[in-house]
Amino acid sequence: MNIPIYQVDAFTDSLFGGNPAAVCPLDSWIPDDVMQHIAAENNLSETAFFVAEGEGFGLRWFTPESEVDLCGHATLATAHALFMEMGYSKEKILFETRSGRLVVSKEGDRLKMDFPSDPMPQVEAPPILFQALGIQPNSNVFKTDDYMVVLDSEAGVAGLNPNFRMLNEVNARGVIVTAPGDKVDFVSRFFAPQVGIDEDPVTGSAHTKLTPYWSDRLGKAEMEARQISKRVGVLTVRDKGERVEILGKAVTYLKGEITV
Repeated sequence: MNIPIYQVDAFTDSLFGGNPAAVCPLDSWIPDDVMQHIAAENNLSETAFFVAEGEGFGLRWFTPESEVDLCGHATLATAHALFMEMGYSKEKILFETRSGRLVVSKEGDRLKMDFPSDPMPQVEAPPILFQALGIQPNSNVFKTDDYMVVLDSEAGVAGLNPNFRMLNEVNARGVIVTAPGDKVDFVSRFFAPQVGIDEDPVTGSAHTKLTPYWSDRLGKAEMEARQISKRVGVLTVRDKGERVEILGKAVTYLKGEITV
């Protein structure tokens, strides 16, 4: 069985930036264990698989260790592959996913993703969270499936050097750390050793949580964001109430074929 594969750098306008994702178009769904093996072999933070279904596409995402419910950068990468490499000509792409319907469209030279908003209630964090991050405890902690820790400065986020073995013991999908940005509205980093990714370079799904928080705090509906990993990701986000729009660019790094 031969499967096409694209590797796309998402949330960047230049190669070797943003977050790389593999994208595999399928004629029909293949066994879950095969998709999981392919994702592990690719050894990227996410591999996306999609199949034409109805008026759009079924879309699934796998880390090297597990399937996940939502992945922003691999959705952006998939839309980029469809629009730029596969000749998709409609104005919008409809994806049916574990997180419901996701819509991606073009806006100028960027792609715009329409995702469900995921506001996070404030919680009391376990001491191990602060210990793993190497910071003093504070009360600015929020949680849904991820924890979100809010710091005072971009420098504080940039200087983090987590203990990933300890962080893996935290009961969450991952941990977002965020602060006001020096040159943008806010910055963040995302750590997820629980799903096999010590640090994700750019995390679209985290911005479904970051956007409502910063929109409320800053009193702004549209904001500029940077995920300050080593590769750096650049995003524009818009708070639309129950939905969040996430805009970014992407570039193709690789086109090939997998033999399974």
